Amino acid sequence: MAGSLADRLATVTFTDLTTDQVTALLVDAVADWGARQGWRVYRRAASVLPLPPPMADRHSVVDVACARPGGAPVVVEIDHTDRRRTVEKLLAEAAAGRVAIWVRWGTRSFTAPPDPVHLVTLAVTARTATDRGVRLFSRQPTRQLAPPPHRAGPVAAGPPESLFDPAGAAHTPG
Repeated sequence: MAGSLADRLATVTFTDLTTDQVTALLVDAVADWGARQGWRVYRRAASVLPLPPPMADRHSVVDVACARPGGAPVVVEIDHTDRRRTVEKLLAEAAAGRVAIWVRWGTRSFTAPPDPVHLVTLAVTARTATDRGVRLFSRQPTRQLAPPPHRAGPVAAGPPESLFDPAGAAHTPG
């Protein structure tokens, strides 16, 4: 299931979005993924984990929850930081019988959460917009480049080919 979600998120591209905009875009992509599976999708669904005091009478929320006919519910949290509270929430969800998936996006490496929480990562690039002083994130599609052409026959010994002369003419010392 995490692999299917990873495949869907691998198609998401964007340019110069803020942290909140990237997170909203990924929530939309996860919700779309769940809906395309034929599941009921809930945004900001109640979690099984209560909030810490003084709000212990309320429950935390998960970014996306999916109800699957004939299968355990799926809960997805989306973060660009490594939050201990998110791990606690997803572990509580998994203990309650849900499939817990943590979507992490960012520019650095990602630490795997403890089992049974599944991790889906999305690498992005970042820059600071000098005119606004805001950090902006981008993700471009990976380009599949064709391999370079190779010589058909054996390579003969001789002077090296120049990388700079027209048509690869051999360099003549002079």
